[in-house]
Amino acid sequence: MRRFWLSASLSLVADQASKLLVLKFLSHPVTVLPGLLTFRYVDNPGAAFGFFAHQRPFLVLAGLALGIIVLAGYRKLKAASACWRLGAGLMLGGTLGNLCDRLRTGAVVDFIDLGFWPVFNLADAAIVCGAAVIVLGMLKERQP
Repeated sequence: MRRFWLSASLSLVADQASKLLVLKFLSHPVTVLPGLLTFRYVDNPGAAFGFFAHQRPFLVLAGLALGIIVLAGYRKLKAASACWRLGAGLMLGGTLGNLCDRLRTGAVVDFIDLGFWPVFNLADAAIVCGAAVIVLGMLKERQP
């Protein structure tokens, strides 16, 4: 279970630390790799792709519900594969990171701009990577 708590904690801390740095130092866009990576501060009042914009109560409840669901399944995680524990931890940490933003300011701090994708943050990346780790683990378990 150490993997679950470590991935949840590290993703939450990395997300909140990165957002604090963005708020403190990123006053204008900074291009790191032209055409590929720019750091640009954006307040996102919605969820992924701007869905449910300005629906703070719904998004807070959804974040709380997801966090509760992951924690409710904690006992089952003890018997689950390492992929499930790592993936669930990343998803919990990412969910809590964005939930902290919504509770604190009503919007999520996004800052990673790839140009071809909506601007996102480390919490979003943790959630997506966590889901991917779980899916890959399930595929690996199915192979003979």
